[in-house]
Amino acid sequence: MSAPSERTTMLVTGAAGPAGRALGVQALAQADRGGGPRLVGVDLAPTDVPGYDAVLPAVGALDPAYDQDMRDLVARLRPDLVVPTVAEELPRLAVLGLATGMGAGLVLSAPGPVAVAADKLLTMWALAERGVAVPPHATVAEVGSAADAVSWGGGLVVVKPRVSRGGRGVHVVEDGGDPVWDSLDATWLVQGYAPGVEYSPQVYRSPHTGRCRVVVLRKTELKQGRVGNAAAVERLPDDAEPDVAALAVRTVEALDLVGPVDMDVRRAGDGTPVVLEVNSRFGALSAHAPEVLEDVLVEWSG
Repeated sequence: MSAPSERTTMLVTGAAGPAGRALGVQALAQADRGGGPRLVGVDLAPTDVPGYDAVLPAVGALDPAYDQDMRDLVARLRPDLVVPTVAEELPRLAVLGLATGMGAGLVLSAPGPVAVAADKLLTMWALAERGVAVPPHATVAEVGSAADAVSWGGGLVVVKPRVSRGGRGVHVVEDGGDPVWDSLDATWLVQGYAPGVEYSPQVYRSPHTGRCRVVVLRKTELKQGRVGNAAAVERLPDDAEPDVAALAVRTVEALDLVGPVDMDVRRAGDGTPVVLEVNSRFGALSAHAPEVLEDVLVEWSG
């Protein structure tokens, strides 16, 4: 990595996606105040993105050429920081960073924690093992049929891909004859449905001191009605939902994640907040918590 300059250069993967665009919004806002990072993006489908100097083509994380492509990009562009935003690439990039010595310039947790957080079933198992509140969860094989699932969930359950971006693929099963169930296999997770308010805590955990900053966002509208990505959010005042903030801190500590973390939390029927899933990266809502990017710039590029 090159030494940081007055303007930190960030290489952002998935620049044209929701998380990448959210970083672009923040870069523009900081530029208006006379500062902020210089963003160079890469994407499978490169296009102009506000806040970026350029968005270049890159191969996907499942492509055999991914490792060499990323190594060549870093060598050619010499960014101060590499900031990944694509869920599927995080475990591979964490290992690549370890193998190639990207060091402190890769804004990502260690390979083990990243791999656990990248798999929603492993995340549930790890958090439950460490006493962090999560909804009831199981594999498709453990539950059985769709009718069994509805009975197990007390009327309805949520099924989601173990590895996916955001709310993609999330589906509510409430009918024992739901045809979706027949297409599910071991790559899917079954969760009990938490009916309460949903939140998206934006977290930063220092890789140096372990200090945590949490900004709690409340989802006021979901794209799929009862589940899915947020269509609208409200940033809550500090200490407005202390149990949600405390759960977010316990989660990143239990998984040993550092840097930016985006997660989904929902209140169960008794009001207890439970963790639905965790993303060890900047998320699509990070522009509502610009302090997280500011912390990254201070601690990762200095």
